[in-house]
Amino acid sequence: MLYIGIDLGTSSVKLMLMEGDGTIVATVSKEYPLYLPHPGWSEQSPLDWYEKTIEGIKELIKDCHRSGIAGIGIGGQMHGLVALDREDRPVRPAILWNDGRSSKQTDYLNDAIGKDRLSGYTANIAFAGFTAPKILWMRENEPECFERTVRIMLPKDYLSYMLTGVSASDMSDASGMLLLDVKNRRWSREMLDICHISEGMLPKLYESYEVIGVLKKEIAEELGLPHDVKVVAGAGDNAAAAVGTGTVGEGRCNISLGTSGTVFISSDSFRVDSFNSLHSFAHADGRYHLMGCMLSAASCNKWWMEDILGTEDYQGEQAGIDRLGENEVFYLPYLMGERSPHNDPLVRAMFYGMSMSTKRSDLIQAVLEGVAFGLRDSLEVARQLGIDVKRSKICGGGARSRLWQRIVANVMDLSLDILENEEGPALGAAMLASVGCGEYKSVAEACESIVRIRESIEPDPELVKRYEERYQKFRRLYPAIKDIK
Repeated sequence: MLYIGIDLGTSSVKLMLMEGDGTIVATVSKEYPLYLPHPGWSEQSPLDWYEKTIEGIKELIKDCHRSGIAGIGIGGQMHGLVALDREDRPVRPAILWNDGRSSKQTDYLNDAIGKDRLSGYTANIAFAGFTAPKILWMRENEPECFERTVRIMLPKDYLSYMLTGVSASDMSDASGMLLLDVKNRRWSREMLDICHISEGMLPKLYESYEVIGVLKKEIAEELGLPHDVKVVAGAGDNAAAAVGTGTVGEGRCNISLGTSGTVFISSDSFRVDSFNSLHSFAHADGRYHLMGCMLSAASCNKWWMEDILGTEDYQGEQAGIDRLGENEVFYLPYLMGERSPHNDPLVRAMFYGMSMSTKRSDLIQAVLEGVAFGLRDSLEVARQLGIDVKRSKICGGGARSRLWQRIVANVMDLSLDILENEEGPALGAAMLASVGCGEYKSVAEACESIVRIRESIEPDPELVKRYEERYQKFRRLYPAIKDIK
């Protein structure tokens, strides 16, 4: 059988057609616009997502035996606010995960409601990127939109709603709304009251691999697909990517160097760190995970290379960098503020340590190292919880850089496993569909069968020692600048 995996990203939707054994048959990508109407705001049109997804599916399946397509899974950008009226029309553009307008509402939740109460209700505290502060922002600043809203959903769930007519979400994606009682895997009535919404406005909750419905008749006919193609609940992009890298079960780790950066640690049991520096979310395998998320990772390198240096020759610019652990220049990767572990939407990026001898290559190296140091901040929180991570998968566009792989391995003192197929959330979503359709008995079984490691990178003890000294200096920089705003 064949399975379609969809990754609804921030810049494009990526679609993949996968055979049951994990063989990738075809991939397609369709871009759509990102709107930045005010500084710190980030929006997209849900209609663009749907239009480009339909275009992408048509292109993806044009040369295959469509009768063999059994299921569809969707992974996607988390935390976004999609608000629909009674006619299922968006009342406003979707407010995205990297939108910082809700800092006032975030402070209200953390300070007036209180972090302890929030953690008790949801296992997490408020971050400006989460959905609940966005709902409060809309209620306060756009009351007419709030009054017209009858459905609230996440970006990928809008796609599944349009495809099936079923309002559904999965536990992993719902965890990032600050509306879910993560431990008990149900909506938090306390949080619904705080946000002035009803449970009827929210989707029904499923596990990521559970079937929520089949394609609408008219959609199936438009696409030329069987009417019984199943759609599973899917997962938030990080949980979907974790499935695609085989990061399920106790103590498995995946590091993602995408637009944002994550340290994702799967767990069989529910855990919360005492400072809520890491997100405590449900996982797509039916269990749990801890995740540290930095808002700017590979996007830092893209900004520096293309917008500042004016080049797209990433490999050429990195070719001469070989003095690892000796760079005197530091880079703080806070282009859009920071989430884990600082929860500071207003802090900004900076270089520190430049002198008359600083070269172009030093600044390039500093950007790569700064992101690695930021990721280690989250790993240190996990280690304080007694989680002894020794190795990790690594994925994302930035992970294609051999230099960046070496830097991450030595900064974090981890063995890094490089995958044969690194298709991110789209692969994980297709795998979830294969579980929902009965190809595999569990997510773990699908991972065991499909995920393969191509090679591993081991940390160098001497480089680990040098980077330990650099990291301890890096840790002193954020406290020194956090009040300069």
